Amino acid sequence: MTEWLASLWEMLGGWWDAIPFMASGVWILTGCLLLTGLVGSVVPLLPGPFLIFIAGIVHTLLLPEQGMGWQGIVALSLLLIIAYAVDTLAGALGARWFGASRWGIAGVFVGGVVGLFFAPVGFLVGPLAGGLIFELIFAKKRMAPAVKSTWGTLLGTGLGIVVRLVLSLAMIATVLVDCLWW
Repeated sequence: MTEWLASLWEMLGGWWDAIPFMASGVWILTGCLLLTGLVGSVVPLLPGPFLIFIAGIVHTLLLPEQGMGWQGIVALSLLLIIAYAVDTLAGALGARWFGASRWGIAGVFVGGVVGLFFAPVGFLVGPLAGGLIFELIFAKKRMAPAVKSTWGTLLGTGLGIVVRLVLSLAMIATVLVDCLWW
């Protein structure tokens, strides 16, 4: 009776030893970083595009034979730079589109920096409050035009989040295509 149990144990042991746990672990880590980066592209406090970039680099360092080529890393770097440029400029460009003065745009930037210290609510309220306050105090605008430019800040920030999500999806596609097919 113990012979079949011993043969079953040998068969399972051979099967268990054949699993490439190193590669599986790296792929699980890469997948977790990619998924967290995708979530972080729309959720404050998570540096989404940066986590996706790190996923590609870590995967390449841990599994060089299945890692990214230099073209993929360059493409990933460019997408990361574009994502952060869009993230930085979206609110200010939206405010400008809706008639904000230079003071209002400066207020959006100052409010964004101050909002970092009051996360996660500060990420949204900071630029809005900064733009509105700077328009009212320094540009000496009335309430209606100041609110209009603040509305532009909100729309610009929302559009920036959508663009950052699209860029994050493009970054994920770059990592997966480069690691799996090239």
